[in-house]
Amino acid sequence: MAPCSSKDRPLRSLAEAFDKLAREFEQTGNVDLRLDSLIEACSRISVLLGRLGIAFKFAEQDYVSKVEDLLEASKQHETLQSLFDNGVHYGSPTTIDRHIRSVFYVKRGADMVKVLFNNILESRHLSLRECASKAYEEVFAPYHTWAIRKAVTAGMYTLPSKGHFLRKIHEEGKFYSISTKQT
Repeated sequence: MAPCSSKDRPLRSLAEAFDKLAREFEQTGNVDLRLDSLIEACSRISVLLGRLGIAFKFAEQDYVSKVEDLLEASKQHETLQSLFDNGVHYGSPTTIDRHIRSVFYVKRGADMVKVLFNNILESRHLSLRECASKAYEEVFAPYHTWAIRKAVTAGMYTLPSKGHFLRKIHEEGKFYSISTKQT
């Protein structure tokens, strides 16, 4: 079997993109992130959401639309700080700029993926549905209405098995050989 490239391994691709983003941040020493670099890293998350199957199809589409919204915003704003400054300057206390809402949603998507994989690593005995449900409850549920929370709960039952999901992202076996102990 031929080795998989980074492109074939969405988790690895995501990690590499966020490592690159972290290096840019460390090199510049600037707390202001370039919007195009952030979009590049965050765009990798949708691939993982897509591999979760039909249960996450709506989430994937919604996430992609928010990343595309940020891509549109990057034509006018080079940095995340510029985007926020513009929203604060022209916004009102009761309305939040659409692009800023997209930033928050994209950040929550990144948080969801982080918590999901932490759950997979830390709770090897749990199913993918249980890991994803815990991640959803922590990250998105506080912002969703009762109806959306119930729909998401029902959709969790259509998730693939943990093994099948890990095979789909070409990471099977790797999560079970990684030590989760803090050193």
